[in-house]
Amino acid sequence: MKEKLKEALAIALEGAHVGAGDIPLEHPTELENGDYSSGVALQRAKRAAMAPRTLAEFVVSQLGTIEGVSKIEVAGAGFINFYLTPAALAEAVETARKEDMWGSGTLNAGKKIMVEYTDPNPFKEFHIGHLMSNAIGESIARLMQFSGADVKRANYQGDVGPHVAKAIWGVEKLGVDPHDSAQLGKAYAAGAQAYESDAATKAEIDALNAKVYDRSDPKINKIYDAGRKASLTHFEELYKILGTKFDYSFFESETAPRGLTIVKKHPKVFEESDGAVVFKGEKVGLHTRVFVTSKGLPTYETKDLGLAQMKSETWPFDQSITVTANEQSDYFKVVLAAMKEVLPDVASKVRHISHGMMRFAEGKMSSRTGNVITGESLLTDLTEAAKVRAAESRADNADILAQQIAVAAIKYQILKQASGKDIIFDRERALSLEGDSGPYLQYAHARAHQLVEKAGSEGVALRFPKGDALGIPESANELVRLLHRFPESVEYAAAHSEPHLLTNYLLEFAAAFNSWYAQVHVLDGTPEAAHKVALVDAVRRTLKNGLWILGIPAPEKM
Repeated sequence: MKEKLKEALAIALEGAHVGAGDIPLEHPTELENGDYSSGVALQRAKRAAMAPRTLAEFVVSQLGTIEGVSKIEVAGAGFINFYLTPAALAEAVETARKEDMWGSGTLNAGKKIMVEYTDPNPFKEFHIGHLMSNAIGESIARLMQFSGADVKRANYQGDVGPHVAKAIWGVEKLGVDPHDSAQLGKAYAAGAQAYESDAATKAEIDALNAKVYDRSDPKINKIYDAGRKASLTHFEELYKILGTKFDYSFFESETAPRGLTIVKKHPKVFEESDGAVVFKGEKVGLHTRVFVTSKGLPTYETKDLGLAQMKSETWPFDQSITVTANEQSDYFKVVLAAMKEVLPDVASKVRHISHGMMRFAEGKMSSRTGNVITGESLLTDLTEAAKVRAAESRADNADILAQQIAVAAIKYQILKQASGKDIIFDRERALSLEGDSGPYLQYAHARAHQLVEKAGSEGVALRFPKGDALGIPESANELVRLLHRFPESVEYAAAHSEPHLLTNYLLEFAAAFNSWYAQVHVLDGTPEAAHKVALVDAVRRTLKNGLWILGIPAPEKM
């Protein structure tokens, strides 16, 4: 329909001798202003030497009849508004009911896109930043997938570096078991604190770091191997809860030697400075960063060069997206500038998407037990809080439902606003069923699913009027018109790589469904019951697919 309207507008504009070009067409915020609206007359009025409204009226006079459009009108200063026919809207309902991939599109068809996200480091805790990167990265991957791309998910983890040496030092000093992932975070914290406060310990950890790289000490190797395996195993448990399955896992121990080779091959790009090797970003308006330390060890920058090369060789892509905190934005600009000089073909396909920070209501940075909140502890805390409600639900397994509610609560709060913005996380609001929350969307889906199941058990045959005498019930008009917008909402979010655009649509859609549901009796025993249940079925599929794109579970019972 969108393409049909754009084509009709382009032909009409030719009569005004202003050329077609890119024609703006969007959904009005207020449904009373139509299903589509174009400001093309305001955009081209000067070129046409007409007042915007005059040009709009001329364009409308040239449009004639458009299949699927019941009314075209000029509004305000010169907006052209289009209203769809009941038959066109009814067709969307039937498509939503019958197609598993309702809402999917071809925006990225044929493209190979790798999305790298989460990136926790073994030997350290799974932090809030990792949780945010996971939620945003997983949803972007699903948006790309739903818009036709061949998507591979990648996870890049720091299994070598100073943090590992600090953790191993802590393991030895505290006498903790390196096979216990829960203890490794404490060991790292002890090592990090000692590294900053004592010069002798700093030298000791630096020497230990070199041994981790060259694997020259059997005792250190044993601790390292045990800790690395325990961390990665535990991270996999968290990914399963969050609904992520990575296709590729890359490690700094693998990218470091590759990066060093790249740096050494380009002495004109990377210069020596005080015993270290640096890239002087000032020549491209950035800043200088160290790529190899004075001790000959690769920095994160060098490892990222090796990573880019390794990714492109592992799975040749059309685009590689990396999702990290916005505090790394300047860092990535320098790395990308260096990459353009040494790996130009790869650099042209690399894109960085940054996210903000998470803060907690009233400034709380610790859980109820007094511990600093990590990504894992937040997930655990919300799961425990959700168990009370889950125990009173119709769910077959209350523990699984509680976990699904917790995931929805967290992901929704992260995804409901633009990725680059900071988040104020309110625990009570996140778990609420009253609106503007993940559980609210889940509950709307569960309600729709149960209603369709009940209709089936009562033998109600689902069918929806196709613009005949019955038409679309007035009470369902807003709901059906919003449902029609779902595929384009998905496409718009995918085009901008912004999950919040879809999140906001789903909230409005769920609210419209709940409002309609409160007004009508669906299974009322009348012939119209079949139409109402068919609409509920379309709502169910829309919410299910929308939640899937956000990476939020869609329970069938709540």
